[in-house]
Amino acid sequence: MTDSETKRHHRPIRSFVIRGARMTLRQQKGWDQLWPEKGCSLDDGMLDYSELFGDHSQVVLEIGFGMGGSLAEMAGNSPDTGYIGVEVHRPGVGAILCTMKENSLDNIRLFCDDANEVLACCIPDGSLDRVQLYFPDPWHKARHHKRRLVQPDFAQKIRQKLKVGGIFHMATDWENYAEHMMEVMSAAEGYENISGEGQYTPRPDYRPTTKFEKRGERLGHGVWDLIFKRIG
Repeated sequence: MTDSETKRHHRPIRSFVIRGARMTLRQQKGWDQLWPEKGCSLDDGMLDYSELFGDHSQVVLEIGFGMGGSLAEMAGNSPDTGYIGVEVHRPGVGAILCTMKENSLDNIRLFCDDANEVLACCIPDGSLDRVQLYFPDPWHKARHHKRRLVQPDFAQKIRQKLKVGGIFHMATDWENYAEHMMEVMSAAEGYENISGEGQYTPRPDYRPTTKFEKRGERLGHGVWDLIFKRIG
């Protein structure tokens, strides 16, 4: 096996595809003006939340925030909570930076990196009150299910970063992915479903309803929320 073949063989399965990274003028302006202050790097190492947020009561990590509308809304509604957003698509990061500037939001910090690397390099163990994973790519074709982010090893990576009593909150509008999440999380060591075994949870008030979600509801699409608590 050649060196290039060996690298391909051991390359980790990605749960995302980098799409077009062209930014609008607004997104680029947000990136240029705010990224040096609000952006975080893998090279920074383990985060010190007191340095990032000061005296905040909770710290929440959101993985894959898209254009950041719901993350910004949550941060605006909970100014005493520190939010860490992770997104691989630069236009989405640029968009939320603009929103942060326009709404004077100082309780969000951002990564433009793979969530697995952020978890490994930058999030201290036992430090998070909540991890949010809302509407991740469902990889709906059966041959692509291995690319789904919620897998047994990922569940344990999240558990390691949560405080005991902290929660992992997932939401999806794909029923098959909801079932997959439920199967993985129900079997995961150290977790408890807050709504009871095999039960989905009504959308909590802190999770905003997105425009995409509202459109899906009008079309008769379902949305499933799962909330699992770290118990050990």
